[in-house]
Amino acid sequence: MLTATLYIRLSGFYLFYFAILGVILPYWSLYLQALGFEPARIGELLAVMQLTKVVAPNVWGWLGDRTGQRIRIVRWASLVSGVSFAGVYAAGGSYNWLALVTLLFSFFWNAALPQFEAVTLDHLGEDIHHYSRVRLWGSVGFIAAAVAMGPVVGMWGVSTVPAVLLGLFSLLWLNSLLAPEARKLPDAYPAPPIGQVLRRPAVMAFFIACFLHQVAFAPYYGFFSLYLETLRYSREFIGLMWGLGVAVEVGIFMFVPRLLPRFGPRLLLLTALATAVLRWLLIGYFAADLPVLLLAQTLHAITFGIFHAASIHLIHQFFPGSLQGRGQALYSSVSFGAGNAVGTLAAGYLWQGLGPVVMFELAALLAALGWLVAWRGLRL
Repeated sequence: MLTATLYIRLSGFYLFYFAILGVILPYWSLYLQALGFEPARIGELLAVMQLTKVVAPNVWGWLGDRTGQRIRIVRWASLVSGVSFAGVYAAGGSYNWLALVTLLFSFFWNAALPQFEAVTLDHLGEDIHHYSRVRLWGSVGFIAAAVAMGPVVGMWGVSTVPAVLLGLFSLLWLNSLLAPEARKLPDAYPAPPIGQVLRRPAVMAFFIACFLHQVAFAPYYGFFSLYLETLRYSREFIGLMWGLGVAVEVGIFMFVPRLLPRFGPRLLLLTALATAVLRWLLIGYFAADLPVLLLAQTLHAITFGIFHAASIHLIHQFFPGSLQGRGQALYSSVSFGAGNAVGTLAAGYLWQGLGPVVMFELAALLAALGWLVAWRGLRL
């Protein structure tokens, strides 16, 4: 049962976790640019962060499923990620040191969320459709951080970014101390071997679609701020654009408990992928046109919010019982890890070689390919 106290404690973790992301996504590339790095080098450093999502969630997911002590893992991961991030100050402008610090802090930071997702779903039990009520606070945290950092960076410069992130890592760890472990009831039926689950055609199609969707998202995550700067938008405005995208995401999360039972996760996933094709083309060709840019940002409600909620529902369905932790870890590593790493690395080289418009053209093509894979293979 989701009591008010439990709701606050679970929501608080999402609030601070995604507040960190709300600073990293819009402003970390600007910080790296201020250190003198070119787009290709920025893409490489961002890719390091994403590559750890390929390994870390699976390592910690296996440990969480084996020990059942997911909250303990979340607490240690939150603490060590903050301590490791402090190494940014020692790294200065050294590419190699920054790559090492990024590798360390992101390895532990990326371990925390999949395990906490499993804890949240265990607490919800049969009320899984209320997941979005808890997760929407992550979107609130993202908005608050992205919008608030715009004036901060405008007044005091991008050198403030590491200090703000270090403070948020500290708050994330403190909140993890408040979240309780879920009491898990014995499974009525033993979970199947994970290899058997992964060989199901629908599961394979789902993960391929997730991978392609996140490769397509990577130019937006890594270079949207830099792209808007080239179009002469202010940094305060850029923060507002990031905030707008996630604000509409909050709104859609409030409706997901009604949408999932009515339309089902497959149709919602297909809708999100089709909308992504339109969104990346709008940003690539018409970002200089303010009304079109505003429209493209409101589509974040569908391309991320609907997609993520439907994906979490499918993971819970595909990976029952003791497989839940590894299912969440695989979703994180295949999509947000491998997908974003490949996409970010490619986006950096595409920007430097062919320009940002080509980067978003490829994103639209990959989203269309993801839709085709899901349409043909995701039969539930």
